[in-house]
Amino acid sequence: MTMHDHTAPDWSAITLPDTWPDSLDLRRPRDLWRLIRHALGFDNKPVQLPAGVPGADTIPKYVLQEFHNLPNGNYSRRFTRGYITGFNRVMLGEIRKSHIQIAQQLAANTTIRNGSVLDVGCGGGGLAGALQQAGIPDVWGLDPSPYLLKHAAHDWPGIHFVQGVAEQSGFPDARFDAITACFLLHEIPPRYIARCFDEWARILKPGGWLAFCEPSPLQLHQNLFALLRHHGWRGIYFHTLARLIHEPFLVAWHKQDVPTLLQQHGFELVQQEIGMPMRHVLARKR
Repeated sequence: MTMHDHTAPDWSAITLPDTWPDSLDLRRPRDLWRLIRHALGFDNKPVQLPAGVPGADTIPKYVLQEFHNLPNGNYSRRFTRGYITGFNRVMLGEIRKSHIQIAQQLAANTTIRNGSVLDVGCGGGGLAGALQQAGIPDVWGLDPSPYLLKHAAHDWPGIHFVQGVAEQSGFPDARFDAITACFLLHEIPPRYIARCFDEWARILKPGGWLAFCEPSPLQLHQNLFALLRHHGWRGIYFHTLARLIHEPFLVAWHKQDVPTLLQQHGFELVQQEIGMPMRHVLARKR
């Protein structure tokens, strides 16, 4: 089957239906308590999609979870807007720093600076926006949540935002010069990880680049004393945060041997930085 490029919809013209968090009246104790229970992780449930959500029949079940204790996950108009800015604050600004680092690293490559980049799991468009600001002319963002994509398209005009998933992007072979992802792979169950890397190798041009960042394994693998000694209070903070928020596939992701994983799927590891709280990986398609 021959694949053609996506056509990015006009997200401003798409009206998305309310989900249950959008209908809460926080002046009512019952509604407020329901929100608090979800936000604290006491009542995590599968995401509920009302009729009329674009692409609802193609969204995998593993996506429909309340990641990060976000009420109804990434599927509400009301709370996804706050999450876009709030998560970076909770991460003490490290998400934005990683976006800039990845964008500047890729933009230093002449081919990429004059080419096309796909940000997979783009969410609210922060990394895609950093790529655009770094001067890359053709930036695309891919995410399964139309609620996040609508916010992203509003915040970052000129970027092509389309709905889809990491393991089945729908783009043609050898479409991109580079692919990026931020805090995506640890939210994917292990049986889908191999499919993601195969898909990315397919849509990358020969010699294309892959740059991604994930939570540091140090948060889980080092004890509290070592974290305090090497990283101060921030080590304890991120250790605690990793255990408080709902991340059902985090432990499984940290069991992955990243260099071997890359090699098995046609990539060469170029650089890996494991710090606190981020792990940065740069690889190239062989």
